[in-house]
Amino acid sequence: MKNKSNSSETTQMCGVDYAFKRIGGKYKGRILWYLYSKTVLRYGELSRTLPDITTKMLTQTLRELEYDNLITRKMYHEVPPKVEYSVSETGQELIPFIKYLHHWGNKQLEKGFTH
Repeated sequence: MKNKSNSSETTQMCGVDYAFKRIGGKYKGRILWYLYSKTVLRYGELSRTLPDITTKMLTQTLRELEYDNLITRKMYHEVPPKVEYSVSETGQELIPFIKYLHHWGNKQLEKGFTH
């Protein structure tokens, strides 16, 4: 939807658009779900949990989730470096909805809807 202000147009984003820009895509919802399920995961653990994701895509997706304050990244200053990811307080607010989507998706799969 558009809103005219001082004869110039500015685009207003609806809440659904905003939400899906933050959690949409192939991996963000899954990463949030796995982090919620396991509480804390390291990069390598996430990589093994998502075998179909490239290193570049995992790094980019984690950065976006961190930038959007949906996950937290804790870095330990040791050798070798250790980094842990977890769902942030803001990300925790999404978990009931992701749980619902998880339940809904499993129901559809049980019905044989796979496309």
